[in-house]
Amino acid sequence: MRLKERIESFSELGQVLRDSLGEKATRYSSELGDLINTQQFKNAWFTPENVRMAIKAIANELTYGNLEKWVNSYPELNSERTSINVGVVMAGNIPLVGFHDFLAVLISDHSLTAKTSSKDQQLIVFINKILCDINPEFRNRVTFTDGLLKGFDAVIATGSNNSSRYFEYYFGKYPHIIRRNRNSAAIIRGEETEKEISDLGLDIFSYFGLGCRSVSKIYLPDGYDISKMTQNWSQYSTLANHSKYGNNYDYNKAIFIVSKDKFVDTGYLLIRESKELTSPIAVLNYEFYNSIKDVYQHIKEISNLIQCIVSRNDIPFGMAQLPHLWDYADGIDTIDFLLKKN
Repeated sequence: MRLKERIESFSELGQVLRDSLGEKATRYSSELGDLINTQQFKNAWFTPENVRMAIKAIANELTYGNLEKWVNSYPELNSERTSINVGVVMAGNIPLVGFHDFLAVLISDHSLTAKTSSKDQQLIVFINKILCDINPEFRNRVTFTDGLLKGFDAVIATGSNNSSRYFEYYFGKYPHIIRRNRNSAAIIRGEETEKEISDLGLDIFSYFGLGCRSVSKIYLPDGYDISKMTQNWSQYSTLANHSKYGNNYDYNKAIFIVSKDKFVDTGYLLIRESKELTSPIAVLNYEFYNSIKDVYQHIKEISNLIQCIVSRNDIPFGMAQLPHLWDYADGIDTIDFLLKKN
């Protein structure tokens, strides 16, 4: 299959998803609507709002222009190459988190065997169904399994720090990308507008903070008034009504009280001063700084733990959960890996 056909197929997939999510009815609108509404019964974190957000982010990125811009960085994609079978272990922390690997393998003209997460099976299978309807040549290129991966030539696996050790053991002898836990941070300079601080709420609260691109820590200039932020996030107070999020909020609050930790309680978010990058669900860490230069130096030193940085000079506020096709997880170029493992 020529590269142009692959681009056109994924571009049409994006259009179908946009139409199906919008007011223009398609043959997939009803089934997609049902999936959006029912994922919460299989995975309580996958609320209709979060599922719709994830699908919309993918749909909006799948335009012909974006796809062409992305693949133009890899002239080798236009040449004839031997196709390999790539095994992909998909995570399940947020809806469709494995889609980019799905896309990268197929746009590279390889075959895919995907081990789906038990927490997120139906959405990626449905999207593949649409893709195969658009271009039936993909039907023989994609296999889904909930068992062991078999017959692969290379592996891409995403999981926790704990599961990554198992991935290293089982897949270490094959060409591989193995991703581990990462978190994201925001840098506040003190000059941000109310809108920017409000938009930061999207980076913190989207997907309940479960994504690797979710901001778990903020760096604040000395003396910064935290209430300047929290007064712009009141729209997220309803998160406390979600059973799983609310339970985490209550549990962590009890731990902080027993441990006599100092924290700010908004009623839906616990904000504590901590040098740690990772924070539990319903908790946001912060750290004061004297020098912005020192902040960036510190971030450079822990870059292997960070997925992305949100600030006026980095990813804009409110955009952390909307990566472009060329924004690779863990900074590892998936296409380059797939080309080299040809």
